[in-house]
Amino acid sequence: MNSPPPLILVVAVALVDADGRVLIAQRPEGKSMAGLWEFPGGKIEAGESPEDALIRELREELGIAVQAACLAPFTFASHNYPDFQLLMPLYVCRRWEGTPQPGHHAALKWVRPKDMKDYPMPAADLPLIPMLRDLL
Repeated sequence: MNSPPPLILVVAVALVDADGRVLIAQRPEGKSMAGLWEFPGGKIEAGESPEDALIRELREELGIAVQAACLAPFTFASHNYPDFQLLMPLYVCRRWEGTPQPGHHAALKWVRPKDMKDYPMPAADLPLIPMLRDLL
């Protein structure tokens, strides 16, 4: 009997600006799923809470400061990729300090949820779009 694929726990955020647009980030060349657009975030390290991981990832990847109190748990994605099972809580954040910079990404874009269908995204992210559209 084959063992189940490993469970990978990542955390992501829908940063929402004053116009109701959400920040998406394009995965850089050389990474898996390069060129696809995703919600910013990343892996949760051992001993980190999802909120702590997200605060760290946003500082490292986008150069912005977020307070835990500004992260609202929203929904989650669970998706079977060929090599692993992904579990990804998604938070919503409307307040942060600084201006997001692409840092580890090829590009950043502010997009209305209804227009996200025009940006190719990883399979795990796709079910989150209608929920964001309903929220915003």
